Amino acid sequence: MKILLLAGARPNFIKIAPIIEAFRDPKRPQNSPIRYKIVHTGQHYDIQMSEIFFRELGIPYPDINLEVGSGSHAVQTAKIMIRFEQVCFEQKPDRVVVVGDVNSTMACTLVATKLGIPVAHVEAGLRSFDRSMPEEINRIVTDSLADILFTPSKDADENLLREGIPKSKIKLVGNIMIDTLVGNLEKARSKKTHCRTGYKGKDFVYVTLHRPPNVDNKETLSAIIGNLEKLSSSIHVCFPLHPRTKKMLTTYGIAYKNNHRFKLIDAVGYLDSLCLAENARFVLTDSGGLQEETTFFRTPCLTLRPNTERPITITEGSNKLTNIDSLWSDIEDLLNGPARRGKIPHLWDGKTAERILQHLIKN
Repeated sequence: MKILLLAGARPNFIKIAPIIEAFRDPKRPQNSPIRYKIVHTGQHYDIQMSEIFFRELGIPYPDINLEVGSGSHAVQTAKIMIRFEQVCFEQKPDRVVVVGDVNSTMACTLVATKLGIPVAHVEAGLRSFDRSMPEEINRIVTDSLADILFTPSKDADENLLREGIPKSKIKLVGNIMIDTLVGNLEKARSKKTHCRTGYKGKDFVYVTLHRPPNVDNKETLSAIIGNLEKLSSSIHVCFPLHPRTKKMLTTYGIAYKNNHRFKLIDAVGYLDSLCLAENARFVLTDSGGLQEETTFFRTPCLTLRPNTERPITITEGSNKLTNIDSLWSDIEDLLNGPARRGKIPHLWDGKTAERILQHLIKN
């Protein structure tokens, strides 16, 4: 079985790492039927958003890079489809494996399906029920076309069944993000990022924000910065700036006090982020991955979004949705609450890639 394994953006790299490790496991039988190549679409090309994750996670550099770069959703998706179609003609894969919910995920699924190549989707079934999110459209289209749907949690299974996906296609395997976390936890801890940044542990709040509704509106972004400056009078605030957020702060001319209590620093890599998330008093984010990682660490998390495609992080984990109007009261609740909360969901055990591999061999 010849597999093309697709990655296009930062979260994809984190998700393919344990799958590659399972494929390369020296304990795997020599007559195992799987051969694979990594295809990087180039959807994210910034060094902080792409190559650093290959280095940190020990992922081999891609066999094929489509180098599509940035553009509108339509332009980027079209470029990926045109270039990936040619790759399929040349490589003649038996299966395509896509992960996550970015434009690359949907575009490559469309191409493979039209060419009659079976598609497996890792992290299938997640839904925010908000079609204004481009990722939601990508999820729905990908899941409607994929032949095997690898789900991270029971609620994802329920979403797919509700949409008419046959039960035989759905495989509950657990959360692939947690495999990467577990596999890199000791390396992340050894970096002592919080100490190098000037914290002792649990004496700081870790912030990551990059989604357009939060950073592409001057009033909203100003209000966020105002709340964080207010918070810094009670506890240290560490805010690594996503390139988009950094750009918008400059564009809007939003002033802020960057000092030892409120640190705005450059974007950090995956291992640094894990270390900060584990040691923070709580996390404020709009990232999907951090909702899952904080749930594993049981670190309290506020997600500045009206919805989440990962509701299990709320029902079982440490996550809570918030908005600009309720942000300060939610911050106060966390400061006055326990330093750890929630539980780790079923099958978030670091063995998801092994289960995926077994299903791929059987199918």
